[in-house]
Amino acid sequence: MSLPLAGLKVLDLTRALSGPFSTMTLGDLGAEVIKVEPTPEGDMVRQWGPFDDDISVYYLSANRNKKGIGVDFRHPDGLALVRKLALGCDIVVENFKVGTMQRMGLGYEALSAEHPGLIMASISGFGSRGPARDWAGFDQIAQGYSGFMSLTGTPESGPTRVGTAIGDLAAGLWLVIGILAAVVQRNRTGRGQHVETSLLAALMALLSVQGQRYLSVGEVPQPCGNVHPVIAPYGTFETADGPLNLAPATQAMWTRLCGILGLERLASDPRFLTNADRMRHRHELKQELEAALKRRTRMEWTPLMIENGIPAGPINTLDDVFADPQVQACGLVQALRHPQLGELRQVGLPLDLGGVPPEATARLAPPVFGQHTREVLASFGLAREEIDRLLAGRVLHQAAEPAEAS
Repeated sequence: MSLPLAGLKVLDLTRALSGPFSTMTLGDLGAEVIKVEPTPEGDMVRQWGPFDDDISVYYLSANRNKKGIGVDFRHPDGLALVRKLALGCDIVVENFKVGTMQRMGLGYEALSAEHPGLIMASISGFGSRGPARDWAGFDQIAQGYSGFMSLTGTPESGPTRVGTAIGDLAAGLWLVIGILAAVVQRNRTGRGQHVETSLLAALMALLSVQGQRYLSVGEVPQPCGNVHPVIAPYGTFETADGPLNLAPATQAMWTRLCGILGLERLASDPRFLTNADRMRHRHELKQELEAALKRRTRMEWTPLMIENGIPAGPINTLDDVFADPQVQACGLVQALRHPQLGELRQVGLPLDLGGVPPEATARLAPPVFGQHTREVLASFGLAREEIDRLLAGRVLHQAAEPAEAS
């Protein structure tokens, strides 16, 4: 069975994380993705550590299932070539600063005049209009601006950044959704469209109940650490050997939890009768629960809780996660063959696609800079002599053939 997006051709003009993550997801789903990197050094994240045999791990994390070419965007011939590629693709994805594509002559209006079916997809930091439209898009800045950091951390720590670049990643996923919607609409109308999102918009869309609390009742949520903002008890609790997550979200679960811990008296304690009562007295409740939980370890409590219908689980470090039998059983890590590194393990597409085996979604390792320049341009009809001329003039970059990795 072919992958869902097989037959779609994507020109990837993005760099850093939000755009590359978006186009990698399209590639995982079967699209042919052509990643265009600027000469002389390629995507800026190739310079960001840590490094595996001089290759950026940051770059590796967001660029599989792509063919990579190197082009000098500042040379007229290079820009003309990018335009030719764009007009030969179904989708163009970019995350330049607002207005850059137009200044290069690659804006949606200009390209769609020649290619009405073209879908252009853009990610910016703060949107294409408004007073912050010209601000560069960096994840930490967007996390703070969107209010996301104000919800994360503890009263003692103050606002805290989420442990991954959640604004970049969320924007990338929202853009994929927008692209897929545009593809469906194009199938009906024959016309493409310009799809846009931003780090700011992506993060605000994830505010969920916290945003609704402010919009509906005027509450400004404060950071509450590892506890739920509106349910108690719900969060992280200490056991004999470390923290355990518990999520008894209903009244029935609360009652069962009291029984499991031998704390039946708490179920009838006036301080803890309802969720509202427990929220008001959550600190006293935490002390009562942890006194009982410290009698056993995390992995003693976890199966006991789950058997009794209480959602529970340990807080793993990443070495725990990748060794976990559930993670392995679900095939969440895929292996690719990289021309320089040999076997490359990556977290794969987190979707089961009917009869498609998981390994079918991880087909190409992230390209070395300029790995597929000749191959891609030949597929767009450029003659060998023209490619040679552009390479000789340093308009293009083609990687040397690497020694076969062991």
